[in-house]
Amino acid sequence: MNPETSNPIPPANGAVPRVAVLGIGMMGLPMARRLLDAGLPVTAWNRARSKAERLEPAGGRVADTPAEAVAGADVVITLLTDGQAVEDVLFRQGAAEAMRAGSTLIDMSSIQPRQARDHAARLAGRGVHHLDAPVSGGTVGAEAGTLAIMVGGRQAQFEQAFSVFEVLGRATHVGPHGAGQLAKLANQMIVGVTIGAVAEALLLCERGGADMARVREAISGGFADSRILQVHGQRMIERDFTKRGAVSVQLKDMRNALATASEIGFEAPITALFERLYAEAADHGLADLDHSALFVELASRNGMN
Repeated sequence: MNPETSNPIPPANGAVPRVAVLGIGMMGLPMARRLLDAGLPVTAWNRARSKAERLEPAGGRVADTPAEAVAGADVVITLLTDGQAVEDVLFRQGAAEAMRAGSTLIDMSSIQPRQARDHAARLAGRGVHHLDAPVSGGTVGAEAGTLAIMVGGRQAQFEQAFSVFEVLGRATHVGPHGAGQLAKLANQMIVGVTIGAVAEALLLCERGGADMARVREAISGGFADSRILQVHGQRMIERDFTKRGAVSVQLKDMRNALATASEIGFEAPITALFERLYAEAADHGLADLDHSALFVELASRNGMN
């Protein structure tokens, strides 16, 4: 998709698209700031209002309710915890009802594909377009505008939304409603499994007497190299498990992947194994640490803490 040939979301009054962002957390804050820096008017809502108020110095407007935030918006972006939270904000707190016909909801939360399809159908009944567009790249990617954005929905709506997506990162249309969430599940399956592989390999080397940092350096550039080895491997070496992507969120994504696999009759034994490992890590007090803290769980199993 060439951004120079894309058409922006058609606003109601022919002006720059008005954007509402629902959910101003670790990802929502830098993403909303990028939209403001790009000259888009942004109205923000967050359950804890103080988090949304952090956008006011950059020109953001803060709303007291989701319905107030989306009123008159051309594009509504949701960045919420899970499918239940999206359901609540859209259909119980009045956001869907307050959206104007012809506007577009871009759900950038990570939820189950079946939930995305359900939301799309219900919004269509109100004349509102829907794109499920979860992201990967963490807070670093959100701040830099380099997120990988996986988009499900109609091609026409994807093309119209491209001018918004390009402010946030690299967007790819992967199929119909729900396909964006499928792609995110694939992403999280690979991330979760690879974190475990890197952790186990580095711990094996340490137990055997090798220097973990030197091992990571030695295998960099070979077939085992990856962004996980570089970023999460370094966190493991430094024992820096400050939360960027939490163990609890990784566990949620693995469970969503298994639920989706069950729905479509697909066996995913590797994901099932790692779901159990992340669950045990959470049970052992690691839920609010970075997902690279699976290293701590594996270290504990081997008496290496």
